[in-house]
Amino acid sequence: MTSTWRMRFELSDSPGALARVTVRLAAADCNVLALQVIPVPGGVLDEIVVRAGEGVLPADLVEAVRSEGAKCVGITSADVRDLVDEPTAALRAAKMALADPERTAEALRQVLSADAVTHGTAEEGQAQFGDLVARRGWSRFTQVELTRAQALLDIVDAPAPALRGALSDDGVAFVLRPGTGSDEDAVAGLHSRCSMRTLFNRYHSGMRTLPRRWLHRLLNPPRGTTVLAQCADQVVALGQLIQTGTPDCAEISLLVEDAWQRRGVGTALLGALASDARAAGYTELVAWCLPSESALIHTAARAGLEATTRREDGLLRVSIAPRGRALKAREAAAVPEKTR
Repeated sequence: MTSTWRMRFELSDSPGALARVTVRLAAADCNVLALQVIPVPGGVLDEIVVRAGEGVLPADLVEAVRSEGAKCVGITSADVRDLVDEPTAALRAAKMALADPERTAEALRQVLSADAVTHGTAEEGQAQFGDLVARRGWSRFTQVELTRAQALLDIVDAPAPALRGALSDDGVAFVLRPGTGSDEDAVAGLHSRCSMRTLFNRYHSGMRTLPRRWLHRLLNPPRGTTVLAQCADQVVALGQLIQTGTPDCAEISLLVEDAWQRRGVGTALLGALASDARAAGYTELVAWCLPSESALIHTAARAGLEATTRREDGLLRVSIAPRGRALKAREAAAVPEKTR
């Protein structure tokens, strides 16, 4: 079984230095699939995509480059998308963001090869673009990458909008927006208008109203985001995207006011969460439902998202792929017929 890895390392700018590294990797039964030289202050940073032979571990790759005097600055798993040259990837990302501004954060993540791009304030080692924050754990961003990302945003003209307009199935307009601390009263009102059955399906407990102490956590989850659906001055639905212990997986939950159920609000909310999940680098969304509850499965189908289920600990575990059929079909339609 082979594995593909993306590695960055600093190497002295001397004749034959890079060639010796590739020879060393070949001796370890590794095939270099792509190479990029990135200018950095005081020299260059070499990036390679390597397909390692059976039994070759990441530590073996690091040792191979170090044995030729290189300093490894990062290594991560890679896939076929990393074989696309950077200018082509940047152009495709720009096209995607221009066609659908809601996917700007996702485009930015692709250009930066970031682990995630989310709304917020950057911490040390992260990059800030307006209200978007990019983070990458396996290697720090270079100035060239940051410049390329800013150029993308200049083309698109703005980060992904915080407000997203939508229409219900019966033609009523509403907006999807991030939740904030000032929404506590509105979210409390949403819960007060929900039936006990709706609240039980969401929280799996017999509660009449939401305890006030929960409001802050609902609107400011420590490891995730909250999206609200608002019509006029009322919040009519709430969705959350929460990071789990697995890097590529996030937990989602939806609460839609009874009067707004089966009108497409949940579908729009789930689609917005899936968009945010793609921008954050998640490949799986998980929800926990009662065994008799099928609303989320139908909502995923309406949103064009593939969902699978299994019983676990007395609940129904719903796994949703954030890259749904509708998105794949739209991307396939953009590929010229001769290249398919």
